[in-house]
Amino acid sequence: MQTRSVPRTVFLFSLAVFVVTVGFSESAQAQDIFEIQVYEYLTVPKGKWNLETHFVYIPRGTRNSEHSTFPTDKRFHITFELTRGLTDHFELAAYLVNAVRPGGGLEFVGWRLRPRFRLPQSLKLPVDISLSTEFGFPSARYEGTKATLELRPIIEKTLEKWRLTFNPVVGHALQGKATKEGFDFSPMGKVAYFLCKHANVGAEYYGNTGTIGQPEPFGRQKHVFYPTIDFLVNSNMIINVGVGFAATGAGEQLLLKTRVGYRF
Repeated sequence: MQTRSVPRTVFLFSLAVFVVTVGFSESAQAQDIFEIQVYEYLTVPKGKWNLETHFVYIPRGTRNSEHSTFPTDKRFHITFELTRGLTDHFELAAYLVNAVRPGGGLEFVGWRLRPRFRLPQSLKLPVDISLSTEFGFPSARYEGTKATLELRPIIEKTLEKWRLTFNPVVGHALQGKATKEGFDFSPMGKVAYFLCKHANVGAEYYGNTGTIGQPEPFGRQKHVFYPTIDFLVNSNMIINVGVGFAATGAGEQLLLKTRVGYRF
């Protein structure tokens, strides 16, 4: 009976994430299409570095500028993320964000700073919890603001060969006209199934339903689903690959992403 209950739990988790997402919004804004990742509970171990490189290509993006200056169709993004484990439960990360527009060269998009801490597993909570706080300093040409704040709780549960992760992200512009719009809601989730020690397959979800308040019609919200696979090359290196398909006509319709992480 236990083996049957695990897939049922996975289904209920996925359904709950989606229902909460659709009912928690006001208007669809922009998703983070530079670092497409569902954060996991664990932090980088004390005294270790972790370098992640995020590659994103958008074969079918927006052709008119929305909340950024430039359309996203045929754009390529590359983001470098360097993290240091400062204690057993606290890490600090810095990002360098770049983009290549069609017919152009590499452009600087901005930089970010992200402290994150996790609650120790010794507390024996029913789920594992950590919290990321990210301060972004984007180019106004790309995002229309020069400073942003993101709060990202990480809620995770491991069940036999399954791992369920939910990131109910809220964000806010700290400068410009967007400061009057309140906090926007960008929920993310992942269901992963471990095929073996070195690989898992999964489904990732990324939404953006706008500022917290009354929901917009579903067609104006952004919901993107990624079938993914993670290769654990060794204890220090992981490769994540995914293809994103939009469930509505808003925003980017097709995205390709790869993340390469190396710990040293």
